[in-house]
Parts: sequence; structure tokens; C-alpha cells
Amino acid sequence: MATRARDFANELGSQFLKDSFQRGLAHWNRERLEPGFPSDDWQKTFERDVKMQRLEGAFLEELRAEVAEEAAAAPTDAEGFIAWFEGLKANGPGQGDPLFPWLGAEADRDQLRWFFEQEAAGEAGFDDLVAMTQVKLPVRPKLELARNYWDEMGHGTEKGMHGPMLDALVETLAVEPVIENTVWESLCLANAMTAMATNRRYAWHSVGALGVIELTAPGRAALVAEGLKRVGLSPKEARYFTLHAVLDIKHSEDWNREAIRPAVAEDPARATAMAEGALIRLKCGARCFQAYRDHLWG
Repeated sequence: MATRARDFANELGSQFLKDSFQRGLAHWNRERLEPGFPSDDWQKTFERDVKMQRLEGAFLEELRAEVAEEAAAAPTDAEGFIAWFEGLKANGPGQGDPLFPWLGAEADRDQLRWFFEQEAAGEAGFDDLVAMTQVKLPVRPKLELARNYWDEMGHGTEKGMHGPMLDALVETLAVEPVIENTVWESLCLANAMTAMATNRRYAWHSVGALGVIELTAPGRAALVAEGLKRVGLSPKEARYFTLHAVLDIKHSEDWNREAIRPAVAEDPARATAMAEGALIRLKCGARCFQAYRDHLWG
């Protein structure tokens, strides 16, 4: 099943935009981020991690090279950059993809299950990405990421946490979101988001990437929620998507005002980094949508 993304990767001769690399990187991310204990062979693990970090860095640099020219054209003053950034909602890569109206109006339950399985397996954990990104940020952006994280954590109540809502939907739809069942494009998206959040040299890239998720997700989430309810899920069962269809609109407004604007006003160089991060996220998302359509539409 060849997709345009696969063809593009082959044309470039990329060693990173391919199935084997993305699966290996996904397994490594799962293992290294899992809480553990000291071991006697920690040096062997460390040596492996150094090798993987070099590969991860090269992978992310390839994604940066893909968007560098477009990102360099983004304004670097606060007002101009916010206008450019918010314009990505209409004009960014992958926006208005025909997959989502189809999911809302036509996809059957099994097709929606497959879509959700891909999304759940490729979910890097927005709450954890925010937590890792906020380390040592300036005060205003840090506070905004803290507020966003607190919402993700259900304001301290388990029933309000977004992660368990996703887990509950996995159970309702009886899917098995594992790396082995996931298209590499979905893994690539999660791997890119994890790389930006865990490496401090890409911290501002991560701010841009997370911000563009909040900006662009509500419309897609609303259509997926429509599809889930159309095939018989209750509003409570579809809550993960209905919640993000509404809450992320406010999150985006707050993120742009409190995290992005003051950060760029303080240092215009951050605008280019955030533009690169946002475009990396959107281009990875566009590859996912194409792969999903290739599978679902044959």
C-alpha cells in the first residue's frame, strides 16, 4: 500500500521516513520514557540511548529542512507572527483534509475503529509533552503551559483526566493500539512530537507544535465525535473528542496570547523555531491523513 508520503520518502532516499526506522524509534521512546529502576547494565543502555539520540536528532533535522524555507518567511514580530500562526488553521498543511468530513458523515463503525486505533497508538500524550516542554521556560509561557497541563489532568480529579478518557474509548471500541498495528506515518508524528519535547534545543519548536495542535484540532475532533455518535456511541463514550472540540478553542486562544506572544516579543528568534515546530507537526499530520485515506478508501 504505497502512499504519496512513502513515494516522497523514497524519492528523497530518506532513511527516516520509512516503516522500519519509525517502528524502532517508537519502541525506543516507549522504553526510555517508562519509569524504571537502576540496573547493572546501565552503561550498555546508555550507549544504545546515545546512538538512538543521534538518529533521532538526524530525523528531526530532516523534518526541519523540509519546512525551513516556509518557516523562515514567517514574521518575527509578535503581532505579525501571531497572525501568521493563526493563519495555519486555514492554510497549513493537512487542513481541510477530506478524511474528516467522511469520518463524520460516512465511515462505518469498523472504519472508525481502525482510524481511532491508529490515533490512539500514535498518541504521544499531550499532558506529558506539555510537562516536558515547560521546563525552564520564561514565566508567562510556563504559567500557560501549567494551566493547560492542569486541564489535561482534570484539575486534579481522575474522572476529568484526558488520558483515561482516551483509554475508556479504547475499551469501548475494543481496539488494540499497538505499534505493530500502526502505520509508520502515525508513529512518525508521535516520534517527532516526543523528540521536540524531550530535547531542550527544540523546546521552542515544541511550543509551536503543541500550540498548533490546539489551534487545528477542534474542527477535526468535532467531526470524529459526529461519526462516533452516528454509529451508536453515547455522548459520554464520545466525550474525549467532544471535549477537545470545545476546550481546545479556548486553549488555543490562551496559548497564543500567553505563551507565544510574550515569547516572541522577548526574543524574535523564537518565532522561527516555533514556526518550524508548527509546520513539522502539520506536515507529519498531513502524511497521516493521506496514509489513513489510502487504507480506508483503498
